[in-house]
Amino acid sequence: MAFEPPPRLVRALGETAPAGDDWLAQLPTAAERAVARRELTVERVQVPGGRGSLVVLVRRPDGTPAVLKLAPPRARPESERAALAHWAGLGAVQLLEGGADDGALLLERLHPDVSVRSLPEAKALLEAAGTLRRLWVTPPAGHAFETVAERTGRQASAMRASAGTDPDTASLVDPALAAREELLAEPPEQLLLHGTFRQSKVLAGERMPWLAVGPDPVVGESAFDLARLVRDRVEDLIATPSGPATTRRRIKRLAESLEVDQERLRGWTLFRAVESGVRALRVGRPKDGELLLEFAGWLS
Repeated sequence: MAFEPPPRLVRALGETAPAGDDWLAQLPTAAERAVARRELTVERVQVPGGRGSLVVLVRRPDGTPAVLKLAPPRARPESERAALAHWAGLGAVQLLEGGADDGALLLERLHPDVSVRSLPEAKALLEAAGTLRRLWVTPPAGHAFETVAERTGRQASAMRASAGTDPDTASLVDPALAAREELLAEPPEQLLLHGTFRQSKVLAGERMPWLAVGPDPVVGESAFDLARLVRDRVEDLIATPSGPATTRRRIKRLAESLEVDQERLRGWTLFRAVESGVRALRVGRPKDGELLLEFAGWLS
């Protein structure tokens, strides 16, 4: 079968691909080789799929359903593999094979069309938070995972560069950067985090009702991971006059339920919202950028 990447993946990677990158062009051939190497039977490419990888629904030689995931090297698939191996299926999708030099991941099949976003908002937040808690573990000794300080350091540099051209954006970037500096001064813990957690990253499973997928693992404090969950369904928050009050209640509820400091959660929520908003504007997604920056304005 032809492994044509879904349009959503093509658009998303096109926004961030460095000059001369030909990973998308090579993807169909790479997928064919990964399937043949593992003697898999292909059912279909998952559409619309994710924004960072090709997801193919397959069956193993014994008929067991599985998922084959291919992502570009800049998405750090080996870091994802290491995190999934460390979690060993507790709270996250199960890794079905060890190291592979082609960078592909063979994963347990979940229900790809059923995420916690299908639940009512309050229930979805509760289930997502419970899943996230199980992932917060001590990282393996001698790990090579990126740290929150390292990741946000790169992001902060890009934010400063963008803020210099727009005074309105600068009014949010400055407090976001100040919050980051304060938060990194005294981190309360160093845990293995999902890194890009949100409701759509929690899928229905057979072993457990809900399991996390698609980590971009990082080591740092739990409030950093939880911050992305605070702004889930941001378009709904922006659309209602009670959005700011709802956001404050959400921060309080999530912080209390997961024993995270509220102010640290607010600070990381501010930083991550501004960073995502500035990045969206930079790559030509003004609607997304404006929504995120309006949300961030409630926290600054």
